[in-house]
Amino acid sequence: MSQYLLLLYNDPQQWAQMSPEEMQKAVEKFVGWRKKLQATGLYIGSNKLADEPGKVLRGHKPVRVTDGPYSETKEILGGYFAFEADNYEEAVRMSQDCPCLEYNGSMELRQIDQMIR
Repeated sequence: MSQYLLLLYNDPQQWAQMSPEEMQKAVEKFVGWRKKLQATGLYIGSNKLADEPGKVLRGHKPVRVTDGPYSETKEILGGYFAFEADNYEEAVRMSQDCPCLEYNGSMELRQIDQMIR
C-alpha cells in the first residue's frame, strides 16, 4: 500500500468573505471528511497551515530567506491530508469528495516516495 499527500489550495479572499456561520459549516465539513477518512483505517494525518505566508529558503552558502511564497495566482496552500491507498486511482476516488472542491479550491495529489522505512 502506498502513501499519498493531498495538498489543498484555496482562495483566501473567498474564505475572508464568509460569515462566521458559513465558516463554521465549512470547518464541520472538513472535520467530517477527516473522520470519514479515519474510519477507513488509512488516515495518516492532516493539518491546516497557518494563514501567514511563511518563508522561502533558496541558495546554498549563503541561504537566502524571503517572505513568501508569493504566487501569480490567488490560490495558496492551506493544508494537507496524508493517507494510504492501493494506487493513484483509489487515492483519486478517496479524494473526490473532499470539501475543498466545494469552496472553489483545487487539490494536488502526490504519492509519497518513502525513502526510509
